[in-house]
Amino acid sequence: MKSVETRVLPQTSPGTRRALTILRYGLAGSRPKAYLQAGLHADEAPSYPVLQALIEKLDEASERDAIIGEIVIVPAANPIGLAQWRDDMLQGRFDFVNSINFNRQHHDLIQQLIDSIGPQLSENAEQNVKAIRTRSGEIIAALQPQDEAATLKLLLLSLSHDADIVLDLHCDLDALLHLYIGTPLWPAAEDLAAQMGAEATLLAADSGGTPFDEANSRPWWVLAEHFTDYPIPPACLAATVELRGLSDTDPDMIEGDSDNLFGFLQRRELISGTPAPLPELINPATPLTGVDYVKARSAGIIVYLKKPGEWLKKGDTIARIINPLPEDNVQKVVEVKSRTDGLLFSRNVDRFARPGKIIAKIAGAKALCEAEGNLLTL
Repeated sequence: MKSVETRVLPQTSPGTRRALTILRYGLAGSRPKAYLQAGLHADEAPSYPVLQALIEKLDEASERDAIIGEIVIVPAANPIGLAQWRDDMLQGRFDFVNSINFNRQHHDLIQQLIDSIGPQLSENAEQNVKAIRTRSGEIIAALQPQDEAATLKLLLLSLSHDADIVLDLHCDLDALLHLYIGTPLWPAAEDLAAQMGAEATLLAADSGGTPFDEANSRPWWVLAEHFTDYPIPPACLAATVELRGLSDTDPDMIEGDSDNLFGFLQRRELISGTPAPLPELINPATPLTGVDYVKARSAGIIVYLKKPGEWLKKGDTIARIINPLPEDNVQKVVEVKSRTDGLLFSRNVDRFARPGKIIAKIAGAKALCEAEGNLLTL
């Protein structure tokens, strides 16, 4: 069974309206439930064709009555960002109204849940999950967002908050396929990383800024830490799936990624049939606190000496920054070095540097900062 729904966003200018399209497979309310979306950062191209290829596979499965659980798909999660063109380039990462990242400041339900869910908890973990999902829905229904972007974020959360699986599809700049997952979800989520062929899996219990995946998953372990007398499992496997880099829309990649998403849903018993054998996990998961966000120390042109996929040692030179108009010979060529042993999994697409600009990311096993919070880039 498949249905298509359209939700219209509030008018922001006379004569203009935007809408969200929602696809639903299976029987509403059946378990398990999965929610997948593409394009929350509207300018990240690979997620759209990958999810479209998955939709074609789900259509075929639906015709065979092979959908066991409920699967909700949002093929383009950010109609606001998709309208943000400037100088013939789609922007779509930050709201033009207030410059807020579309994948930050999602609605945080934690405190309201803490204040109200206690009397409904019991010794039964399954009943606790049901109670928390019900209460979350009530809180969401009572919220009154004040602008278009907040309305969109609330609508997305209303579709996903009660899901067992939430996959938010993104991409990086020039990068390997990698995942962001909550630490309490590991190693139970190892099959997702292995199935997707992730070369880096970055773990944090709180990465800061309330990205969409953590708006869905983080309440579960915070509630478990607060209500220690009651069993509260991490009932939502939410992950941000970074589908390589901005230009990675090769047909073979699209087909492979959509096959892997389908296989993961099949393995998690949302689709009938026997999935292919699970691949080996490529690399162990590492803490998000261990990521070396490599920054330029000078202005100039970046000449990379290392590529994504290379393993580095602390002190290795990643790039040189060449200043065509140096103030002195010291600034003419500046080497940029790694602060950790690890995997170079992302680097910039453009080649212009300024002091403080992040030009690469290295996944290391050892923490480079003491605490979590505000661990993501802009």
